[in-house]
Amino acid sequence: MGYQRGYYLDELSIGMTSEKTMEITDEAVNTFARLSGDFNPIHVDEDYAAKTAFGRRIAHGAFTASLISAILGNDLPGPGSIFLEMNMKFRKPAFLGDIVTAVAEVEDINQRTGRIKMRVKCIADGATLIRGDCGVLAPKRPEGDTSRRD
Repeated sequence: MGYQRGYYLDELSIGMTSEKTMEITDEAVNTFARLSGDFNPIHVDEDYAAKTAFGRRIAHGAFTASLISAILGNDLPGPGSIFLEMNMKFRKPAFLGDIVTAVAEVEDINQRTGRIKMRVKCIADGATLIRGDCGVLAPKRPEGDTSRRD
């Protein structure tokens, strides 16, 4: 499988950002339920969800937050990075049909340890669904590698 290499630690700078957008669909929520084993009816049963405070089905919070993992593993820092920790606050749910955008921003860089702190959030229709921060281990440049990421 081909992929673009991630950013090496020395290529990162405070303020760098990346984002990923996804539509919350019935198929995606049901697939996440099967993969995670979380069949809470508020996620998978329209009749049940209609009787809750939300009035309709909501996406799993972990599903929405997984967009953040996709950024860290694919884009910033990208392949070779290791997701170490995440502190999230779930503010609002994502509903089927929502277009959710996850955003990650480099907040701090520890050149000695290779650890970076990222500020993260997920938004839909201008509202913050999730906000938090995470720790990521960024790959260090292999000795002799002089390539630069475009």
